[in-house]
Amino acid sequence: MARVLVVGAGLTGSACAARLRGMAPGRLEVWDKARGAGGRMSTSRSARDAACTADLGAQYLTLETGRAGPRRSFYEELLSHGILEPLTAPIEGMVVKEGSHNYMAPQGTSSVVEYYLKQSAGADVFYEHHITQISLRDGKWEVSRKMGSPEQFDIVILTMPVPQILQLQGDIVNKSPEIGPSVVVHTSVTFGHDHLDSDPAEVQQLILNHLESIVPSLPKPASIKCQKWRYSQVTKAVPNCPGQMTLHTQPLLICGGDGFTHSNFDGCIDSAMSLVEAIKSHL
Repeated sequence: MARVLVVGAGLTGSACAARLRGMAPGRLEVWDKARGAGGRMSTSRSARDAACTADLGAQYLTLETGRAGPRRSFYEELLSHGILEPLTAPIEGMVVKEGSHNYMAPQGTSSVVEYYLKQSAGADVFYEHHITQISLRDGKWEVSRKMGSPEQFDIVILTMPVPQILQLQGDIVNKSPEIGPSVVVHTSVTFGHDHLDSDPAEVQQLILNHLESIVPSLPKPASIKCQKWRYSQVTKAVPNCPGQMTLHTQPLLICGGDGFTHSNFDGCIDSAMSLVEAIKSHL
């Protein structure tokens, strides 16, 4: 029976694992270098009160009615289980399109990823598994990580950002009474690009100055976390590879994620479905 590894416990990886669980007769594992699930849909929780949360990545999900297609069922499932709720609060700078519906996750957007990981019941999920190299060994993929011994798999699915895939070595191309609510300030793609390599302290102050100009009455925060996403959004997807790219056929090494579609919920779901379709013949 095939031993399958999904690298990345973000939206694409978790949705892919959930879809594979019903068809992969062998052992399915999910590895992520972080300490928990979420990827770029991660939720930070206050050390003083776990009920005080802030979404560091995606803030809300948008269903475009005219382009929903088979993805609509994903939204309906998440809504029926209380993972998503309609977004009713206004967000500065939000683009509202006719016929679109916006949703938020009351338990944090990482709860969407956690839901799909639970749906992959039987899959073994391991955190703090930072892969560094993938090499061919006797017809299998030997996967090495920063800590621990290398392990072999029949199929490897890479769902991390494309720049991180390209860095791999080996045989591939190289709420509380005492604590107030959390406030999340997201910058634009242009701002992030212009300040990507700037001093974080200087960037944080720029953001705080702008926030104060918008909400001058905002009280002094108990703590501040300035999060920089180097691989935040895909501005140009990998061409001619809708949803995934096969790097090697025997044994199968395949990669996917929003780098092969577009940076939103629909793009990740499209990639997950494309990955599953591509590996069906190998199971």
